[in-house]
Amino acid sequence: MPRQNILSGSPWEDKMGYCRAVRIGNIVEVAGTVAIVDGEKVRADDAYAQTNNIIERIAKVLEDAGVSLSDVIRTRIFTTDINYFDDIARAHGDYFRDIKPTTGIYEISKLVSPDYLVEIEFTAVVA
Repeated sequence: MPRQNILSGSPWEDKMGYCRAVRIGNIVEVAGTVAIVDGEKVRADDAYAQTNNIIERIAKVLEDAGVSLSDVIRTRIFTTDINYFDDIARAHGDYFRDIKPTTGIYEISKLVSPDYLVEIEFTAVVA
């Protein structure tokens, strides 16, 4: 089966040797993704906006891979503070309320920058 690497243009892709997503056959795996924290629309203290930003951006990545959010079967959500659960869940539900992928949410000690509260991985399968 051919492999399709989907790059997002992040400088980390070459530094670390990874890509935003990989599609092989009908499976698409999306790397852990954090928000673009701009201090206005997406702030370092706003888990809802960060989660929303991540999912909006990944919808485009999935489109580049020939799939959509409706093909997502699993999300893995990492947060540096589980007290943001309601905000993260609300944003996730805005996109996945009817799709209902399996998911997990995990509190971790930190992400690559203190501005990031949330990181999400996605798995999509085209039926």
